[in-house]
Parts: sequence; C-alpha cells; structure tokens
Amino acid sequence: MKQFILAAGMLSFFAGQALAADIEAGKAKATEVCASCHGVDGNSTSHDFPKLAGQGEDYIRNALNLYKSGARKNPIMASMAGPLSKQDIENVAAYFASQKGLIVKQDN
Repeated sequence: MKQFILAAGMLSFFAGQALAADIEAGKAKATEVCASCHGVDGNSTSHDFPKLAGQGEDYIRNALNLYKSGARKNPIMASMAGPLSKQDIENVAAYFASQKGLIVKQDN
C-alpha cells in the first residue's frame, strides 16, 4: 500500500511538472493567436476585446478551457481556443497574468 501511495504521489508530482508554465512560450503563442484582438501584451486598444494583461492566471486558464470545451459560448473564442493544447493554455495564461494591466487609481 505504501508503494502505491508513493507511486501515485510521484505520478502527480511529475504530471504537475509537465504542465509547468513557460512564459516565453506563452508570449510566442499569444503573439501568434491572441495579439490581433487582445494586443501582444494583453492590453487591447479596442473596447470590443477585453484586456487580459494582469488578469489572474486561473481565470484566463479556466476561460480558455471553457471556450475550448464549448461550455462558454463565443464562436470566435471557440475557434481560437479549440486548437490550443493544455500546455499552450497554461503558457498563455501565465504570460498574460505576468503582464502589467490597467491600473485604477482610487480616491481616498
């Protein structure tokens, strides 16, 4: 039983390592797939497309997975997210999350 638990733990560890995000690969994929609408760094200049820079990595990853699966409906995003691999999604999410987003000043 101990060997099974150890093996399961190691498998889980290495599976997590396989999906470690690569920000440079995310930048390359974002430049190729996302930049025309969302901007290279995720700071879209159009009100028609959301700014992705500085958004949470989990949020971007989940949104892309939902578009990819069809659970979140948007024909344009479905066609963009559909061909992305799990690794592409991890990388793109990490890249956009690492970018400087819109800063909102609050009056105190």
